[in-house]
Amino acid sequence: MKTSQLKEHEYNPYYSTYIEALGEVTLMDILRKQLGNYPQFLASIPREKLTYSYAKGKWTVAEVLVHVLDTERVFQYRALRFARKDMTPLPGFDQDDYVPNSGANSRNVEQLINEYKAIRTSTISLFETFDAATLKRKGVASNSPMSVAALGFIMCGHQKHHRNIIRERYLDV
Repeated sequence: MKTSQLKEHEYNPYYSTYIEALGEVTLMDILRKQLGNYPQFLASIPREKLTYSYAKGKWTVAEVLVHVLDTERVFQYRALRFARKDMTPLPGFDQDDYVPNSGANSRNVEQLINEYKAIRTSTISLFETFDAATLKRKGVASNSPMSVAALGFIMCGHQKHHRNIIRERYLDV
């Protein structure tokens, strides 16, 4: 499935910036491409920058990275539920509750890379089992309809969004 095949009713407009940031890509291609290049990006982050925050009250680099990991786990779970036709509405999750409880600042780059690879490999394994009809299935998360495909694209766009923020606000200092 390609990003251009998503319909607006398949996701909350809030997520459109993540999807648009990907351009025209196929879901499985971008999932695999990011598995190849994101660990390289993580490895390029200077060790001393992991606990750096560019302003008071902003997350550290490590907290941003763990937020990306947590979000992929949550969205992967949502995709599984919707793919299996579980119509139970799913609540949102408050990232501001997750981050301070993540222990992100005690992790090193190697741990983050290994965790990312495990999560993304699991995401790919899950999405490889979805046919075109399954990708179109929808459920409700955070009071909004979401398709299985949209969840996959949002995970990828969310990761790209935060990679860009890290580059612009944390590493260009």
